[in-house]
Amino acid sequence: MKIRFYLSLIMCMMLANATAQTTFKVEVSNPLKVEQSDVPVVISLKKYGENVKSAVVTCNGKEIATQIDDLDRDGSADELCFMANLGKRETKTYEVALSETNEQKRYDARAYAEMVIRSSAKHAKNQQQFYINEMTVAGDANSYNYQHHHGVAFESDLIAMRIYYDKRQTLDLYGKFHKGLEMRETQFYPSKEQKANGFGDDILMVGNSFGLGALRGWADGKPQMLDNVKWRTQRVIASGPLRAIVEVEDRQWRVTPEAKPVNMTLRYTLYAGHRDCDVDVMFSRNVDDLSFSTGIVNVKGSTEYSDKEGLRGCWGTDWPAGDTINYKRETVGLGIYIPKQFIKQELAADKENYAYVIGTQSASQTIGNSNNRLHYSIVYCSDNEEFGFHSAKDWFNFLKDWKKRQEQKVVVTIK
Repeated sequence: MKIRFYLSLIMCMMLANATAQTTFKVEVSNPLKVEQSDVPVVISLKKYGENVKSAVVTCNGKEIATQIDDLDRDGSADELCFMANLGKRETKTYEVALSETNEQKRYDARAYAEMVIRSSAKHAKNQQQFYINEMTVAGDANSYNYQHHHGVAFESDLIAMRIYYDKRQTLDLYGKFHKGLEMRETQFYPSKEQKANGFGDDILMVGNSFGLGALRGWADGKPQMLDNVKWRTQRVIASGPLRAIVEVEDRQWRVTPEAKPVNMTLRYTLYAGHRDCDVDVMFSRNVDDLSFSTGIVNVKGSTEYSDKEGLRGCWGTDWPAGDTINYKRETVGLGIYIPKQFIKQELAADKENYAYVIGTQSASQTIGNSNNRLHYSIVYCSDNEEFGFHSAKDWFNFLKDWKKRQEQKVVVTIK
């Protein structure tokens, strides 16, 4: 009897384990005649049930890092992400094992996001810090000073950004010398000792400009900041190891005093090994009655590039702050790519470089859509990088190749 009991118990355990795990294969194909590294592969987990807790991905028997994210914060996993390295026109097969019982394995972090409440109005890093993952304030609050680096910050091992927590919602940029994560240590304000040890720093003067791809309204022939907002929210959706996802939400925004209010959520997704960031904009209603604008700051003395089909960039040098003692002049390359279906008009560049730096938007494009979503991508580099670009020619060539990769994504097939 005991033997039968133990055999039955073993069979029940095997059956339970089988129902708690799902395995399948994913085929990833590179359509381009160039090698691609750190290509994001994202798989929806909706059809695999609400109880997926972890994933193991292998390629040719070797395990690679994975990340599972709950995008809508309902307690169930929504997406699996891993990174692929592919040769020219190469196809690779990955084996995926999902589990409802095992905890997700920890992998080395190559992406990070944080929101920090400061205990005083100063930037001193010896003050007590309070890490949070979401903050909502009234639209008329002085929210710019509520967080340590004035808004949510996120990074890959190549770049780092922050989003100002105010009506501008501008992306400000941090340049690195070496690959690696730095925000947890410098929090966008490196000390003299950290600078001496090779840490990066703020590299861009944004003022009231678009910075790098801030989204605003468009009316009366000019951009409209997000002044008339009922509630303003920033949140961290994911903080590595392979991608950082942050959101900015504006509830009951009136682009103009006469416009019907709309809720807008901007989701920024930054992957490991990437200097580009995806921007997905979701509205609570059809926005055919509205127009929007975005673009890149016309860096003082910059050289501009545009292919007149949604790709635009610049290369220039300027002070990143009014403090010319503790900062040095920084050379940056900026870029934005907007799919053609969203473009209404490409505006002429503003040649008043100084005026532009302090608030005149330039190198901008007015964009709109026919339903309730927008999508575009932003990218940048710092001349400080030991791993990056150091001339306008090289940067603009990169932008052209980057657009090709945006328009010809890898092909992902679940077997």
